[in-house]
Amino acid sequence: MEDHSLEKKFSKFIIAVSIIIPVVVGILFGVKLKDLGIHVEPLSFLPPIYATTNGVTAIVLVFAVIAIKNGKQKLHERLMTFAIGLSVAFLIMYVAYHMTSDSAKFGDLNHDGILDAIEKAKIGAVRYLYFFILATHIILSIVIIPLVLITYVRALAERFDRHRKIAKITFPLWLYVAVTGVVVYLMISPYYA
Repeated sequence: MEDHSLEKKFSKFIIAVSIIIPVVVGILFGVKLKDLGIHVEPLSFLPPIYATTNGVTAIVLVFAVIAIKNGKQKLHERLMTFAIGLSVAFLIMYVAYHMTSDSAKFGDLNHDGILDAIEKAKIGAVRYLYFFILATHIILSIVIIPLVLITYVRALAERFDRHRKIAKITFPLWLYVAVTGVVVYLMISPYYA
């Protein structure tokens, strides 16, 4: 009989984290510290940093796959742990930025926080492309939380057959989220005030 104790031990944790993170991020995304009477300078320097963090995550993921395909299991493990750390760092910076700064509006050329008809006309259909990429990025960033955790725990449990099976799903989705995080930043960056 195979030992599934490590997977079972972490299953409730994975479920809890997979629910708590999106809920807490959603709540904190709507909280502005200034509205709570807490004066904090806007952390407007963070978006290029967390976009870079997404880019580095994508690179690390690719190198991790190359490492395991070349039989370098320990390097693969370290790179994947690093990728998880980068994702956590991204999340912290993302929430901190949105708690201290007003969100940029895609197409707001004059940076007044209002997207008027002239601005909408100037950006045209690119706006729909942006929102499609943003929506898929957000949805898949929620989906990959349990996938990453399950994949990682299966590796820790040395259930490499099951690890490989789910990693084939987790890797492309995580890579998509990391890459589109950079794309979203590059598309919205001209509209930061």
